[in-house]
Amino acid sequence: MSFFGRERFRARTPDELRAMRVAGLLTGRTLEMLRGEVRAGTTTGHLDALAEEFIRSGGGVPNFQLVPGYAHTLCTSVNDEIVHGIPGDRVLREGDLLSIDCGAEVDGWNGDSAITVVVGGDDAAHPAAARLSEITRRSLWAGIAALRPGGDLNDVGGAIEDSIRDDGRADGVAYGIVEDYTGHGIGEHMHLPPNIPNYRVRGRTPQTPVGTTMAIEPMVTLGDQANHVLDDDWTVVTDDGGPAAHWEHSVALTARGIWVLTALDGGEAELTARGAPFAPLD
Repeated sequence: MSFFGRERFRARTPDELRAMRVAGLLTGRTLEMLRGEVRAGTTTGHLDALAEEFIRSGGGVPNFQLVPGYAHTLCTSVNDEIVHGIPGDRVLREGDLLSIDCGAEVDGWNGDSAITVVVGGDDAAHPAAARLSEITRRSLWAGIAALRPGGDLNDVGGAIEDSIRDDGRADGVAYGIVEDYTGHGIGEHMHLPPNIPNYRVRGRTPQTPVGTTMAIEPMVTLGDQANHVLDDDWTVVTDDGGPAAHWEHSVALTARGIWVLTALDGGEAELTARGAPFAPLD
């Protein structure tokens, strides 16, 4: 029996996908702006304030603030923090590995995306930490490129897992794939069923028809993936203190292929490089 039960994706219409692209672009542009603001001496709270102003001035609402009990625009997870780090007065230091998770809602439709950056540039980090971010990013695009109309979620999770394992063998490193936190459906709400594991699961998984929309988000650790939540009831950290990376995009399946709603180019460069069908709606 599948742990997904009766969960399935709702197929979105072309007009709904176009509306989601508006929210996705605002999310992607916010992250691109933040990338240029990350530097030593900046606080995570300052980045959060910049993101809120950018989203609201772009006609959107920070959808993380719509999550009960959460008052911020971003999640900012540093070094051993895997996900859900709370912005505040933490001062970023040269070489920190910072994951920024961001979302925007526009006219009732949602985008959700995440990037991992090294404070001060990749050369400022330990090479293994910079590599961790890159293999996580690569696995995200492997999962996106594996999407196909009429396929299922194991296409995505299997491709992500294979990418991470292949890179781990090449690097001689046993990267950890975080199991407790997954991607998700997205649309009228930021989080919708079904969950999207970043690995293969046993049994049947929900199919991916034309019009499927999902947020794919691998989280990978340099070491064991075991984790726990801090006393703030949000921040998830590795048990062994090793670093973690997190990358995410909101993605749609059109009749002709794949449209990455939160990528500024719609995913054209990465999908084309992988031989996957880039298929935006006109």
